Amino acid sequence: LSGLDPAQPYFQGTPTEVRLDKSDAEFVDVIHTDSAPTIPNLGFGIRPAIGHIDFYPNGGEEMPGCGKNPVSQIIDLDGIWEGTRDFVACNHLRSYKYYSDSIIYPDGFLGYPCASYDLFESGNCFPCPADGCPNMGHYAYKFKDKFKSDFVKLYLNTGETRDFPLWRYKVTVTLSGSKKVKGYVNVALYGSDGNTRQYQITEGTLKPDNTYTAYIDAEVNVGEITKVKFLWNNNWINLTFPKLGAANITVEVGETR
Repeated sequence: LSGLDPAQPYFQGTPTEVRLDKSDAEFVDVIHTDSAPTIPNLGFGIRPAIGHIDFYPNGGEEMPGCGKNPVSQIIDLDGIWEGTRDFVACNHLRSYKYYSDSIIYPDGFLGYPCASYDLFESGNCFPCPADGCPNMGHYAYKFKDKFKSDFVKLYLNTGETRDFPLWRYKVTVTLSGSKKVKGYVNVALYGSDGNTRQYQITEGTLKPDNTYTAYIDAEVNVGEITKVKFLWNNNWINLTFPKLGAANITVEVGETR
């Protein structure tokens, strides 16, 4: 039984007979997309974990792409009716859109077991456990017997628009060069199944021999990594023409460790 942002008003805090609960089926998975408090945030979705596994994409409160200005959201690619509906309840309705996307992406929407979204964002819960990460949505049932604890909270990030799934990588770059410089470092991943756009690893003072780490949520699962593209740039004209290189780049895949 899959709960798509189960309702908060009139249901949160009520007995289990009244609302969705893990006792309702052999396996209950829940997607929380609008779990901010109803007052004053107008959150429509229930906040506590209530299933065998509970997914909190983007933290479970504010979904990317739902902060568009009203005109651009109402005059939507999916039509004015869909756009108007999204404007009123965009976060709440993301749950079924994630679910429908999950059907065509069996390897997507990996949920990382974590105590909080902040810890997930900072990389504390990376990579996936040895048993793997459950897939939010249609294929969550594959993890029916994997978790034995009372409640399991799972976190992940999604894209702003279709297609919504993202794949998480840890990228570590050690710089080489003769002197420090201000600027930024970008990295793009290439693999057997595609390549990503450029992602910023760090910005500010770049010091040779220093190591910089970033967690990137890529728009494509690149498969087996074949190449890493490294780019750096300084923020303003420097007449000394500084040079920087990558002494070492390590990429760790969240799913396969």
